Amino acid sequence: MENLINEEREEGKVAKAIEEQTSKLPSDLFLYAGLGAMGISATLKIMGMKHTSLFFGQWVAPFLLLGIYNKIVKVEGHDKADE
Repeated sequence: MENLINEEREEGKVAKAIEEQTSKLPSDLFLYAGLGAMGISATLKIMGMKHTSLFFGQWVAPFLLLGIYNKIVKVEGHDKADE
């Protein structure tokens, strides 16, 4: 299998800094944040606060996507060309 690393393209300084900080957070944090947002949204919906419920419900997907990003950063690490 050919080498999949493209040495012409590297991560920028901002992306490296974000990866460095993101990799320090436990992956479970984002899962719990997503579940918490679902719980808050459901509770608010039951209480009849429709718009506030939707506001918190929209946080679920970004939290889970951040969790996926966090996991990828931990598994793949920083740009392999830097090593």
